[in-house]
Amino acid sequence: MFNSKHLSLSKRGGIWGLCIILLYTSPLSCFANFSQAKELIYKIKEGLPRGTFIGAIGVDLNLDFTVEPPFLFSLPQKKVNGQYVNLNNTTGELYTSATEIDRETLCPDNTEGKGCVLALDVFVLPQQYFQLVKVKIFIEDVNDNRPKFPVDEICISVPENTPVNARYAVEQSAVDPDLGLHGVQTYWLVNDFGVFTLDVEENEGGELTPFLIVTEALDRETQAEYITDIIAEDGGTPPLLGAATLKIVITDVNDNCPQFSESHINVTLHGNTTKGAHLAHLHAFDPDLGANAQISYAYSERVPRDTRSLFHLDRITGLIKLAGKIDTGTATFYKLIVLANGPGCIPSVAIITVHIIKVVTGPPAIIPRYIAPEKDGVVKIKESEPVFSPIAFFTIKNIDMNQRVDCHLEGTGPFRLGPYQLFKNEYLLETTEPLDYEKTQEYELIVVAENMRGLVIKTFLKVQVLDENDNAPVFQQSLMELSIEENNPPNTFLAQLQATDQDSESRGEVIYLLGGDTPGIFVVDRVTGVLTVATSLDREEKETYRFIVRAVDQGTPRRESIATVVVTVQDRNDNSPRFINKDFTFFVPENFPGYGEIGVLSVTDADAGENGWVALSILNGSDIFLIDTGRGTLRAKTSLDREQQGTYQLWIEAIDGGEPALSCVTMVNVLLLDVNDNPPIVLFPQSNQSYMLVLPSTLPGTSITEVYAVDKDTGMNAVIAYSIIKRKGGEQGSFVIDPDTGNITLKRELSNRGLYSLLVKVSDHGQPEPLYSTVMVNFFVNETVSNESYIQSLLTKEADIEVEERPWYIGQMTEGPERYELFSCQSALIALSVTCLGLFLSVVTLTSYICCKRFKKHRKKQSVVEIPLKMKNDSIQGVNRKLRQISNI
Repeated sequence: MFNSKHLSLSKRGGIWGLCIILLYTSPLSCFANFSQAKELIYKIKEGLPRGTFIGAIGVDLNLDFTVEPPFLFSLPQKKVNGQYVNLNNTTGELYTSATEIDRETLCPDNTEGKGCVLALDVFVLPQQYFQLVKVKIFIEDVNDNRPKFPVDEICISVPENTPVNARYAVEQSAVDPDLGLHGVQTYWLVNDFGVFTLDVEENEGGELTPFLIVTEALDRETQAEYITDIIAEDGGTPPLLGAATLKIVITDVNDNCPQFSESHINVTLHGNTTKGAHLAHLHAFDPDLGANAQISYAYSERVPRDTRSLFHLDRITGLIKLAGKIDTGTATFYKLIVLANGPGCIPSVAIITVHIIKVVTGPPAIIPRYIAPEKDGVVKIKESEPVFSPIAFFTIKNIDMNQRVDCHLEGTGPFRLGPYQLFKNEYLLETTEPLDYEKTQEYELIVVAENMRGLVIKTFLKVQVLDENDNAPVFQQSLMELSIEENNPPNTFLAQLQATDQDSESRGEVIYLLGGDTPGIFVVDRVTGVLTVATSLDREEKETYRFIVRAVDQGTPRRESIATVVVTVQDRNDNSPRFINKDFTFFVPENFPGYGEIGVLSVTDADAGENGWVALSILNGSDIFLIDTGRGTLRAKTSLDREQQGTYQLWIEAIDGGEPALSCVTMVNVLLLDVNDNPPIVLFPQSNQSYMLVLPSTLPGTSITEVYAVDKDTGMNAVIAYSIIKRKGGEQGSFVIDPDTGNITLKRELSNRGLYSLLVKVSDHGQPEPLYSTVMVNFFVNETVSNESYIQSLLTKEADIEVEERPWYIGQMTEGPERYELFSCQSALIALSVTCLGLFLSVVTLTSYICCKRFKKHRKKQSVVEIPLKMKNDSIQGVNRKLRQISNI
């Protein structure tokens, strides 16, 4: 039945598959009689999580799911099926898949008028139910995108004469991929400074453009720019915001005109004032910028031409100086009207009134002759000139022979004016102290000559000090101590070097260089002095870097200064503790005293401070062992016995004190060395009261039995030697024992019947002294055992026996008397208590019992024979071999 049904389903599946193929090749020939395609429409929001229910196609088509065969639903668009939706093939239910649907990604060109649709074709199978269902899933927009400006900073230029309510479009408007209310709805300013506001206009396409509106008058000279943030806000709930920096630059217009600092100036001149003398220096100011602030000086047209020629006006600097000789006979007063002209401005006016003092007898005349370079009454002298450097000679003329003239210097500065010793009326102007440009760049001096009548003549002199490269740059700190944490990212900022140079122009420009001892990982910007480290530092590799930095000026010759930089690398907990060995093995003799030092575990941590503090702990075996955290010493709490456990494997963990803490684990093997602390234990014979029947006809050389013993120790401490040390009955040398195997062999014929007893010593090879045990081996020489109680009475009698053989370690087995006490019954009980596993002992005992029963049945009367016990390693075959040997005896 199963096979027929399986074949039926296979045939049906084949028909379905053929129909599906024919659907794409010739649908009219296969499905011409089926109903037309149906359309289902679903709506979901974008960004839904995986497994969200979309719709049930079968239910929405009103399909009867009780029919046989059942309906099957298929989605031929496998890529769509896996990427966006999952279709349940049996129920027709649609769910969202692992990929969240993003409307902006799925429909990047979608506008608000068009819907974002995910179109699917679903096949309803099998063939007798076939339908093609067109499924449209409309993806509804959610507010999942913030408005975003195309640039981070928007710059708008507004002239300062902009009228109130003027509008300026902010062209870089924000963009929001969301639609409708979820798109950008409004704009606003974080700070409007009381002079701006923001308006929003919507164009025909529905796009919003913000406009900056000027609400108050602007003045660039009051404030040149305004910086605030412009915010774009969408209509979501809650709304999402986008921001950009709005920089409003107020551009200059020529709304200011030059103004003189002094509009009226009075100047007094003597009639004999020399040509080139300075009368006044005019100054006008225009707060505008650039070309709007250019000022030129000129005489008014009301100033006569000859007056303009007499008093020269520099049109750029505003300096007025005497250009000719004053005619005191024609004029005693001059009025100079000077205009300060600016572009597009009404000139500012300054009036200079020049009063001429007429010299009756002629004042002294001062004739300067300059030694230092001079131009227009300005003398220039280098600051490097030595003390008492001559500047100029002054000759006093226009004096009578008997007229005395007082010539002196007015003004401050390191200068002196004195008569020159070789000539009369000659005066030398020279320096009295070194000049320093960095302290004073310019001095104004007046050479005054006064005769006896009180007539005074003055000559103005300006001394300009020329700067030279006489100052080296000076670091603010000669020692810079910096710190940085290790594992820093490359190009980390360390500090900014700062050095100043008091010299001017290029002589005062400082560049920064690294000294020759500087490691290559450090970099300094020549201009800014920013010091960075190019690579990541490792404190464990090097903790301190010390090097020199240089500050060099651009003068000639160049001057420089140095500073020391000390960079300390601060530790981070980036190194785990490390044991010096991968694992440790300690050999300790057993019975080592408790709390004795077993070994030391050396552990290191390359970190410093608390990060390098290491604590040790035992992960296992802490009930037996303990470890000293400080020294790493491993100790046992009690004495250890190798026979109980010979090896201990410990896991030791080392944890540092960092945050977070790092750790490592090592394995420690403690191996106990054997100490000869266990005597041999005799397993066979089991007691001194047991015996064996030996036939008188036994031939010499026959192996009678063997003594079997074990030793819990190892190595030489467990190597056992056997020897006969006493005998009773029989002749000397009747029996010999193999010192290695314990096998007892008949040496001579047995002429007498009765009880023979041998005291066998079982000794190990331990050091410093071997340990031993003894056992009595009894032989009853007779054909049968007729009276067992008699034999037991013989065994219990105490009697001295003669020494037959020496121990194995003295030499060959020779006769000689030695006294040893018989091994006590207590030792036999101890030996019995440490026998091998009880289960195996029971099996061996049971086997011996069965064999004895069989032996009695064949021999009628037979003595009870002791069966040797083997170690747990001996097999059953060994026991059988013993039984056969006894049977042969």
